[in-house]
Amino acid sequence: MARITLEDLEQLGEEPAAADGDGGDSEDDQEGEARLFAHWEAVASTHRVSLPRDMAGPIAQMVRHRQAREPVPYVSLSQHGKCEEAAYEERRYPAGKWACVTMGEPMYEQSISMSFMKLMRYICKENSVGCHLGMTVPVLNEIHLTKEGTELEREVLTAYYLPGAFQQNPPVPMDPEIHITERAPLRVITRVFYGMTTEETILREISVFWELLGPTDTVLRETYIVASYENPSVPQRRNEIWFICQAE
Repeated sequence: MARITLEDLEQLGEEPAAADGDGGDSEDDQEGEARLFAHWEAVASTHRVSLPRDMAGPIAQMVRHRQAREPVPYVSLSQHGKCEEAAYEERRYPAGKWACVTMGEPMYEQSISMSFMKLMRYICKENSVGCHLGMTVPVLNEIHLTKEGTELEREVLTAYYLPGAFQQNPPVPMDPEIHITERAPLRVITRVFYGMTTEETILREISVFWELLGPTDTVLRETYIVASYENPSVPQRRNEIWFICQAE
């Protein structure tokens, strides 16, 4: 199994076969949902993913509830670099509640794929309020480097920020592997990169970012965050590497 994420599934809203009804059980709705699922089986197969049949419902939910994505709130502290290649930004994210899943599959792509499918079920309906919660961006993938710094540790934490309407009283997940966590305020230095997010590209982007920053002891060296914003069907889609600042 390889990567399939929030951004993959949001492409569904662009498909002409998407079911745009109110979720009824008409024959047209069922046929549209079947075509939609068949399309995404084909998309998943290109990622070497076997899409479970029980993802048909969440996929249809994502289409019916397509809407503006709510950004995770933050404050920009400073910006550096005059050209995009050398540009980076320091930000502070407030404390907030996140739905988190940790996986330790053989490949990074497998871990975030399996984690996000769990989160998608939670977002779409498998929660204590039984409704679609709404989407937020970015989705975060927290990674750890080995002591040698040449590989990623197997465990990856994937985190979805609860929309503002649910921050005070988060819906309880039906999946016991999903944990609602109050994450402390976070100060990060971020840099945009575009394209695929694989272990190879992540390690390369971390190395490039270190070259830009130069020697510093103000950020962690073994823990990083990969933030995902856009649909992977976009050839040069937007991602960010976050370097985590040491606690003040």
